[in-house]
Amino acid sequence: GLYRKSGYYAIKLPVFSFEKILGADTSLGPEMKSTGEVLGIGKTTAEALYKGLTSAGFDIQLPTAEKNIGMLLSVDSHDISDAVSLAKKLDDLKINLYATKDTADAISQLGIDVEYVNSTGEENGIIKLLESGKINYVVYTGALHDSTMGDYIAIHRRAIQLSIACITSLDTANALADIIASRFNQENTELVDINHMRTARQTLNFVKMDASGNDHILIENFDNSITCPESLCVSLCDRNHGVGSDGIVLVEKSDKAQVKMRVFNLDGSEGRMGGNAMRSVAKYVYDKGYVNSDTVTIETASGVKSVDLYISNGKVSSVCADMGKPDLDNAVTSTIGTNRFVDYPITLGGKDYRITCVSMGNPHCVVFCPRVDNIEIEKIGPRFEKADIFAHRVNTEFVRVVNETTLRMRVWERGNGETLACGTGACAAVVAAVENGFCKKNTDITVKVRGGDLIVNYGDDGVYLTGTTKLVFEGTLEY
Repeated sequence: GLYRKSGYYAIKLPVFSFEKILGADTSLGPEMKSTGEVLGIGKTTAEALYKGLTSAGFDIQLPTAEKNIGMLLSVDSHDISDAVSLAKKLDDLKINLYATKDTADAISQLGIDVEYVNSTGEENGIIKLLESGKINYVVYTGALHDSTMGDYIAIHRRAIQLSIACITSLDTANALADIIASRFNQENTELVDINHMRTARQTLNFVKMDASGNDHILIENFDNSITCPESLCVSLCDRNHGVGSDGIVLVEKSDKAQVKMRVFNLDGSEGRMGGNAMRSVAKYVYDKGYVNSDTVTIETASGVKSVDLYISNGKVSSVCADMGKPDLDNAVTSTIGTNRFVDYPITLGGKDYRITCVSMGNPHCVVFCPRVDNIEIEKIGPRFEKADIFAHRVNTEFVRVVNETTLRMRVWERGNGETLACGTGACAAVVAAVENGFCKKNTDITVKVRGGDLIVNYGDDGVYLTGTTKLVFEGTLEY
């Protein structure tokens, strides 16, 4: 059951159900038939559902370029129309669909790709498919109403042995599809103390800032009242159902600088640095009157940074950030015994690349290529981000050298995917270009990104990043 309490959504889900099938199948399934419940509490229905299903034993996964997710559908004739709607959701999530004949025929009429599967007793049937490792979820309905009871028992038992979730309700299957789409995971959901829950949803003021195509939601957190920005990030950054942005920035008090910023990516993971986010924070605190000098110091997870402001008509129009010195010797933490990569050869996905890795407070992998507009970044980006060579995920820049003072760049950010711009990525690209002999030090180099232009100057004393930043809009939200 779903209910709302104390500003949260709460979902009660069963841990167990006892299927009384002539004493033949005593396995416990996910629907509520007799006993056992879990309670999921979240700020949204999707978050509450995620917690509930995860606690009930579901391994909820999202398809990636490196990993396919498969679902087997076999539904009763009365459920065919609802199964088609479910299949549309799953197809939008890029989940591979497998189905028995009648279900497959109905789904294919919608123009959705679905692979036909034989029944359990036939060659290349369902049991063989389960054992192939292609299936993560089974949706099977109608076993109590027709002659497929024996098939269901066999499928259910083998699915349990293989740790494959077996669902016998389309309501549960639809809920599963919704929470897969929500992108929640165990790292970005709020740990709620049910003994000290908020008595009401709280109102937060926010601004949306744009820095050369990098847009962030900035929220003041001077009183540290935001207890789980990871969860907040997932819902607010959604461009269809939320405010929409590349991430959230919390503006907080600092004992080391004039202000502190914390940056959170689309998936809720916390970043160590954000050059464009830092420029937006500098404009925000000046325009709000929190600082009154044209130089601002900002505490980040990678240390205190200094930012110079360019003022026009009493407002900040552009910002030059001192990004500090790059690190090439320990740019990334690798798994191969060296952390220095300058024009270093690697092979990913059967293709050879030469990479240069640079740390600008966060790790970057720069790849020079003849063209950047035809790169299949949705496939290649995740391969670099999660490559085995890197002990931790890495940001990746694909760069074309136009001339000594101009670069074109596309960027795949860890935790965000492709973004229109990346300040630290532009800095890393220029450092890599200089180190490889394509550009010169102490020169203003224009980095053309999808969101506009950034100016980077790399010298012996460090890297400086300059670009415009603007306020997009202000608003309020419930938390």
